Amino acid sequence: MKIEQKTWTQESGWDHDAPGELAEQPQVVFVFGGRAALEGQGLLDDIRHAYPETNVFGCSTAGEIGGTRVTDDALVATAVAFEHSQVTGAQVSVDDTVGSYDAGKYLAQTLNKNGLKHVFVLSDGLKVNGSDLVKGLTGHLPGDVKVTGGLSGDGDRFQETLVVWEGRAMSGSVAVLGLYGDRLKVGYGSQGGWDSFGPERLITRAEGNVLYELDGRSALDLYKQYLGEHAVGLPATGLLFPLSLRGAEGEPGVVRTILAVDEQKQSMTFAGDLPEGAYARLMKANFDRLIDGAEGAAEVCHQALAPSPSELAILISCVGRKMVLRQRVEEEVESVQAALGNQTVLAGFYSYGEISPFSLNAKCELHNQTMTITTLSEK
Repeated sequence: MKIEQKTWTQESGWDHDAPGELAEQPQVVFVFGGRAALEGQGLLDDIRHAYPETNVFGCSTAGEIGGTRVTDDALVATAVAFEHSQVTGAQVSVDDTVGSYDAGKYLAQTLNKNGLKHVFVLSDGLKVNGSDLVKGLTGHLPGDVKVTGGLSGDGDRFQETLVVWEGRAMSGSVAVLGLYGDRLKVGYGSQGGWDSFGPERLITRAEGNVLYELDGRSALDLYKQYLGEHAVGLPATGLLFPLSLRGAEGEPGVVRTILAVDEQKQSMTFAGDLPEGAYARLMKANFDRLIDGAEGAAEVCHQALAPSPSELAILISCVGRKMVLRQRVEEEVESVQAALGNQTVLAGFYSYGEISPFSLNAKCELHNQTMTITTLSEK
């Protein structure tokens, strides 16, 4: 596997030279950037010109990861030339006629299943129900094919998110990359690091990913009560206080983060489903545990590929973690690099949702507030 990584910033332009120095023709260029960088500047044209036969695939972000550096409103392009593996993919738009589940089903059915090793997905972060998307994908893929990826971001603005497919940035889009090859090794892991507080409450009224009532009371009123002065900044400040969600006793919990509030309907929209009858509890950040969680996810990936080293790691971390960590945000990326080793190229972004099994052999789910890592190696 040969890799070239370039970063563009508003202040400095492309670091060193524009993309195009990789001698081999890459099969894919992963592009993660701020929405403005993807919409204008001609940056996608630069990349397409450098690699005219390559699929340029990526999304808008709430922060970009290139190496151990975290940027805002920049662009990180990572060209990957596989030596023993193949890639293919598909894209679909979600609208009134194609829902999130149907989009996942269509993409899964479009991929050639013969020799399929892994599926990497990037989705619109505001117009797609991530839980339904995952169900549509996993329900129509072979059981041994795992899915990882995430929901695109838009900083803390929550206005519009984009997915890049074949060098075009589109809203309301979902795209998948299918990875094939006997020599290809894939690792994945996802961990959080948040602490629960307050009582556990029953979800008494919800529709899909829209929450109305907890314990028969307005969920939005309860949420504001706990947030106190932070309630003024909703929905952005809600990223600091996600919900821990569990079903029946013994089931592993997942975390859900807020995307929007509707004062008239007294509702909150989350990145994934909140089924009636489940239990929800507020969570808050613990700085050290967030960083430990990132390191833990990396260690799970490292063990999955051992004794082979990871050549490329795609990091997808939640925007809520970035808002909490602030000036310490690069510490979680540095902890991943330390766990995987300096030979591993890091690329990725801060998201509105992460898609992955928690660990090997677990089922794939939508997560929030986690560091989710996908590692690739052909060695």
